[in-house]
Amino acid sequence: MIDLRALEQDPDAFAARLRRRGDVNSLDDVVVLVHERKVALTSAQTQQARRNQLNEQMKKATPEEREQKRGEMKALGDSIKELEQKAKDVDERLHALALVIPNPPLPEVPAGAGADDNVEVRRLGAPRAFPFVPKDHVDVAEGLGILDAARAAKISGARFAFLQGQGARLQRALATFMLDHHLARGDVEMAPPYLVSAKALLGTGQLPKFGDDLFGVSFGPPKEAGPTALYLIPTSEVPVTNYYADEILDEADLPRRFCAFSPCFRAEAGSAGRDTRGLIRQHQFDKVEMVRFCTPAQALDELELMVTRASDIMSALELPHRVMLLCTGDMGFAAEKTYDLEVWLPGQNEGQGAYREISSCSTCGSFQARRAGIRYRPTSTDAKKPLKPLPLVTLNGSGLAVGRTLIALLENHQQEDGAVVVPAALRPYLGGADVLRR
Repeated sequence: MIDLRALEQDPDAFAARLRRRGDVNSLDDVVVLVHERKVALTSAQTQQARRNQLNEQMKKATPEEREQKRGEMKALGDSIKELEQKAKDVDERLHALALVIPNPPLPEVPAGAGADDNVEVRRLGAPRAFPFVPKDHVDVAEGLGILDAARAAKISGARFAFLQGQGARLQRALATFMLDHHLARGDVEMAPPYLVSAKALLGTGQLPKFGDDLFGVSFGPPKEAGPTALYLIPTSEVPVTNYYADEILDEADLPRRFCAFSPCFRAEAGSAGRDTRGLIRQHQFDKVEMVRFCTPAQALDELELMVTRASDIMSALELPHRVMLLCTGDMGFAAEKTYDLEVWLPGQNEGQGAYREISSCSTCGSFQARRAGIRYRPTSTDAKKPLKPLPLVTLNGSGLAVGRTLIALLENHQQEDGAVVVPAALRPYLGGADVLRR
């Protein structure tokens, strides 16, 4: 959630930062409500001070003066109650509106309207020169006999797929390889729940704004199902970030770094007609996620470390890729700065190739922490005077999307005879196999 105190202190400056994202619905209403709340509370405080003053005066007043002051005291009391109730009502309206206001971008985030305005930071690995026209991952996978979308559609509908045989093993090998990469560098592995409450989704920012992208679960037989009680996770960022919801951590214990492997479930609302072929945009896919908890001073270093982690995995798998700094118009709702990592897919565009997102790494500032009630207590030099807890910073990033990594591996390492060479780093996870063949 946005910092309402910062908005109250300097509404114009705060609104200007937010408007770098473009039009922000309800922002003007929020600014008005913040002002109304401040006026009501200031008036209530002024009248409370006057009532306290009258109370002291009554101790020395004559009976006649005391009676007169009692009337004023009663009027002040009624007015204070009215003002406090008004502030409470404004608070409720303000909270509801603030939940759909995005996170203001950091000053160094480039301005822009969409993906065309993102800034390329660096490229790693040169795309391979193929002596033949490279196929896309669907043709490669079907040639190997490892992908079956038709039978998945018969069972579950569009945007689902079966991976079988070497394909299923390859997916599992990639996930384990990624997890081992993160664990070797100090992350704590989490195996999270795949069903979460609305409160958890509110904490990370998926609700209320992106409810159409979620799959809700109703308990009981279909004819007797009650209201939605839980939701399938769109990413393990949700349960892992909420791990510390409503808790206070010690500054000395930060940063805390976690990784988690899970399936992810997304309705893909608004993506009709996009990436309907193959595994690029599925309702269910697997991902290894990185989640970080840190102080504001640590946040940007942690973001760069996450980007390096994701990039190193792709380099180890011999996958050409690039790092993009997202502009204000292309950032996610909860992010204040985001890097996308895009992998080269030579089989896209009829063999012409294209870069496609495989990881997104973001710092969310205190935005999620405020919503989820996660704070840290700064280290104090005086043990008898602990400092006031503050909202900490949360970060998250893909390390990596397993399905898209599988796509990239099939397309980049395909051979003219339909075989796929296994990168050396991955071979121990496939029983030493160096080539996939039908």
